Amino acid sequence: MLIPQPLSYAPAPGQRTLTPQTTVNAPATIADLLRELISPATGLPLGDGGTDAELVFVLDDAAGLGEEGYRLTVDDTGVRAVAGTLTGLRWAVQALRQLLPPQAVAAAPVTGVAWTVPYVSIEDRPRYPWRGVMVDVGRWHQPVSWLRTVIDLLALHRMNTLHLHLTEDQGWRFEVKRYPRLTEVGAWRRESPIGHENIKQADRTPHGGHYTQDELRELVAYAARRGVTVVPEIDLPGHTTAAIAAYPELGDNPGAQLATGTRWGIYDTVLNCDDATVQFMKNVLDELVDVFPSTLIHLGGDEVPTAEWSANPGAQARMQVLGLTEPEDLLGWWISELAAHLRTHGRRVVVWDELVGRGAPAEAVVMAWRHQDKVDEALRAGHDVVATPCEHLYLDYCESDAPGEPLSIGGLLPLEKVYAYEPGTGENRVLGVQGNLWGEYLPTVGRAAYNLLPRLSAVAETGWGTRTDLADFHHRLDVMLARFDALGVAYRHPGRNS
Repeated sequence: MLIPQPLSYAPAPGQRTLTPQTTVNAPATIADLLRELISPATGLPLGDGGTDAELVFVLDDAAGLGEEGYRLTVDDTGVRAVAGTLTGLRWAVQALRQLLPPQAVAAAPVTGVAWTVPYVSIEDRPRYPWRGVMVDVGRWHQPVSWLRTVIDLLALHRMNTLHLHLTEDQGWRFEVKRYPRLTEVGAWRRESPIGHENIKQADRTPHGGHYTQDELRELVAYAARRGVTVVPEIDLPGHTTAAIAAYPELGDNPGAQLATGTRWGIYDTVLNCDDATVQFMKNVLDELVDVFPSTLIHLGGDEVPTAEWSANPGAQARMQVLGLTEPEDLLGWWISELAAHLRTHGRRVVVWDELVGRGAPAEAVVMAWRHQDKVDEALRAGHDVVATPCEHLYLDYCESDAPGEPLSIGGLLPLEKVYAYEPGTGENRVLGVQGNLWGEYLPTVGRAAYNLLPRLSAVAETGWGTRTDLADFHHRLDVMLARFDALGVAYRHPGRNS
């Protein structure tokens, strides 16, 4: 009943019951993880057991299971997991959690449940190295507790990447100590839209908030213990109205005082092309990489109008110096300047697919979102690609168009269409898949969870690369829904209005 389905799953007659006397023999980080994830619900202390332990997790360099693979066996001798890396052992821990009754994932003690594990032999490894979800906190600031819940859900599904979209026209959420107005001003807007893109309707309620660097460091550590990497995004040079509201000199009309964005959609506002503005963003990135150890840093680059650059003398002078004929090519210059700076920190950039053919650095990972043909185009251009085409993996789309569904941004993306997506193979430089949870129509944790779940389970199995038929997936999904209940998270029931 695992999601994602393991590569090889061989059940056997019998089961084993974990008791207060059950002990553990594992590397310290894995033993601690077992206790952190299993003890709260079960009450089992899972003490150290040495060579007599019932739960044995072993690192073996010769296991031949790759970076994330593991073997897990449950029989009359106990539970034994083997992997070549700590990452593989972490996924074995998550597999063991799913072998237990669904209540085992709860955060509070559960009584009246026998903590049984069926006899089974599992050998498992993922098809893709990137299996993630993007959470947009730029449109609506969400509490850190929700981000921890998302990390828990990712880890439970053996997914390894949380892409955190930290900045938008409507809000700047990352604390930059050198530039405090980014959050003092840019993290707040006076009101938010009501309904579909009708700027004449607004809630007249201020909204805002940001994350301190210490909060984010703690979140990164929380994720790392579970095998999840947090990839931050500072979106530029478009989607920067909040930053320019805080520091008008960053814009193409430095004498104008903008307000942080109060409507959805694409703004004409972009960063100017002055040396001082480029240095400003380099300074921002210096603080970002001090908080996020991820090798990959997302710089956005999507939906960048060029009207301001066409009218700005400084941008035109920059084009002349660079020998550019089209203002759209300033996008590639902007990203290349910051990519070179990030290389000095040992980091690599991720960008949206608008950069393909517009001067994207050769080493840039392209996140292809504008339909499947952009995945193929980025591959032909020689980039590593994270596939996230909107028609298959935009989880802000509504799951049904039947009456009674809450308002979503549009589109129609049923669970079955997510599950059917075929991203391509590792041989053609597809790194993996990612579901994107854009936030315009998801102002609360409950709404975000409703759109995320259970489609996240389909993304997970697509990314792991072990899909079965839909009937089998739905059978296993019923058990996963019981886990969501135990976790106390909202979700859309697959049978609702479908």
